[in-house]
Amino acid sequence: MRVLIIGAGVLGCNMAHNFYKAGKDVTLLARGRWGENIRENGLVIKNKFSLKPSCDRIPVIGELSRDNEFDVIFVCLRYTQLQSIMDTLKNNLTKNIVFIGNNVDAEGFAKALSDKNVMFGFASSAGHRESDRVVSIDLKKITIGDLKTKATNKSLITDIFSNTKYKMVYESNIGDYLISHAAFVIPAIFASYYTDGNLKRIKNNKAFIYKMIDANAECYLAIETLGHELLPKGEEEYRSPKYRKMCYRFYKLMCSTVLGKLCVSDHAMSAVDEMNVLALKLEEMIHKSGVKADNFFELKKYMIKEFAG
Repeated sequence: MRVLIIGAGVLGCNMAHNFYKAGKDVTLLARGRWGENIRENGLVIKNKFSLKPSCDRIPVIGELSRDNEFDVIFVCLRYTQLQSIMDTLKNNLTKNIVFIGNNVDAEGFAKALSDKNVMFGFASSAGHRESDRVVSIDLKKITIGDLKTKATNKSLITDIFSNTKYKMVYESNIGDYLISHAAFVIPAIFASYYTDGNLKRIKNNKAFIYKMIDANAECYLAIETLGHELLPKGEEEYRSPKYRKMCYRFYKLMCSTVLGKLCVSDHAMSAVDEMNVLALKLEEMIHKSGVKADNFFELKKYMIKEFAG
């Protein structure tokens, strides 16, 4: 099975590494100096859980021509970069396309590629890219699947990830899963801007952490009011004291350890444009739902501060 990864950031490089280690026929689309570095020196990844970096000799291309057909293409770009690749995907002969990453308009992207078999997913890896390597945490977990209006691709997805070390979770309503994910993570993104990327500054600020939890609940209520399913299962209990306590422990852990830096604030500080668009999409949903979201908008002002800075 021939696999192409479009996007040579942290997410795309980790996916390419994992497929390569599983013996898959994987190619990475990488441009500029970073692409040349991988060609000359291999793809170097330093995982925080490993003592030594890995170095993989993965084939690299700089462009995707119409006739360069693959069994599946994974698109691992920021949400704000996806439109830049759409014409290339339309014109290429590859049928199976999987978008990996933040996305609050999966239906729209699938419709734009109506002649393709389009899937979506979210992988649990994060970190940052240096001049000669990727430094990251990769939990080797991926939630991936289909829009609820589409036929299942579960067997195809299972085949793609066979023999890899990924814990693959199939989701038959991936569109709502991704919207729910955005609603959960955006308050933490706002907190990253409040702390100028140092979440440890609020690890003991109980009032601020609970404001994040309240903003999350407001977003959940808005998207639930609009008819979206809250996913993964269990998120629909967001009003309960048990859920709030769980979220408090999660956010406090995030703010107290390197996990918060690598998994949240690093990306927030380097991808302000993407986070702003996601926040604006959630804001549109809040207004459309009629939900009062004072905590969301109080925290959102720190994103405005980030742009002003």
